[in-house]
Amino acid sequence: MLTDVLINGEKKDNLNITDRGIQYGDGLFETIEVSSGRAVFIDRHLDRLQLGCKQLHIPYPGNPILLSEIDLLLEGASNAVLKIQITRGAGGRGYRQPDSVTPTRILSLHSFPKFPDSFTQEGINVTSCKGRLSSNPVLAGIKHTNRLEQVLARAEWVSESIQEGLMSDQQGNVIEGTMSNVFMVKEEKIITPLLDHCGVAGIIRGLILDFCPELGFVAEQQLVTKECLNDADEIFVTNSVIGVWPVRMIDNHRFSIGPVTRQISAYLEQLKNQEIHA
Repeated sequence: MLTDVLINGEKKDNLNITDRGIQYGDGLFETIEVSSGRAVFIDRHLDRLQLGCKQLHIPYPGNPILLSEIDLLLEGASNAVLKIQITRGAGGRGYRQPDSVTPTRILSLHSFPKFPDSFTQEGINVTSCKGRLSSNPVLAGIKHTNRLEQVLARAEWVSESIQEGLMSDQQGNVIEGTMSNVFMVKEEKIITPLLDHCGVAGIIRGLILDFCPELGFVAEQQLVTKECLNDADEIFVTNSVIGVWPVRMIDNHRFSIGPVTRQISAYLEQLKNQEIHA
């Protein structure tokens, strides 16, 4: 449930109909966990947002403005989900960008979703999606607002026994979940798909790749086929709201919830708690 909105620093819920975010999906967004009134891993989220703005040639509003608006929006909040959207702003009909771009900032606060504890403790069931991701190296990695592929993929199942869908590229290589990044463990090596042509490089994905050496694990980004995934010792998915969910089944293929996944999950929770109480 939406609880509060700031548009360009003002509390309102109406947007210019010519905004390129709704006209063309011309923008970016971040989805951020709020815990104990703090935006978790906010520095990493803002770094990715700034990188995405640079990639799309959208002027970045700057951290001071965004952080002040985040503080305003989070007053009195405890546990929630913060969404930040940056669009190219208002513009006329047609794809050509305005000569002078004034980005739109949309910050919204949402109720934190209630997931069963079993998703974290006992793992989730995943289905392979039929819809495949398009290849576009220019957009690969960033969290732009063109997400029709994920919308259509998520519509492929309605059963509550399925918690996530696995998405592949045009060649059938595993890329990500509809809302998550994918990791596999093989002989204590941690592998996640290479995202050089499509997919979203989540901030939790990046954090795990960074801290794996501290835990004594080799972490790699590489091409992952469905056969490789089926041969994995452990599989887990991540995003900034769910943290780590072990995978117990993909289609009809079962996986064990092993010690590496548990260790990664526990360490991530430790880092999160350190940030909240810093």
